[in-house]
Amino acid sequence: MVPDPQFPPVAGLGRRILGLAIDWALASAISAGFFGYDEMATLGIFALMTWIMVATLSATVGHVIAGLAIRTPGRGPAGPVRALVRTVLLCLVIPAVVWGKDGRGLHDIAAGTVVTRIR
Repeated sequence: MVPDPQFPPVAGLGRRILGLAIDWALASAISAGFFGYDEMATLGIFALMTWIMVATLSATVGHVIAGLAIRTPGRGPAGPVRALVRTVLLCLVIPAVVWGKDGRGLHDIAAGTVVTRIR
């Protein structure tokens, strides 16, 4: 893995998977409560929750629990446009499981973001 000096260090895969699992479990619980668990409703809830939280707080509930945040080259917040690009590509799955040489997923590369440890 070759670090990109433009970005903060990439968080470890274990923490990123933990954050994703927590977010998916939360979306699944909300879906089950309102829709009797519907896969498309879960995906929609996950996407909306991820987009809003990354755009406004730079982290989802799962990210906060895992000690992660989404950052940009200047270590600033992602903002709504980058968060939307990242979320759409994350929901397509393939960009999230294909990584660049710096360890960032293609969804983060396309959005110009990086998942980094904050604690």
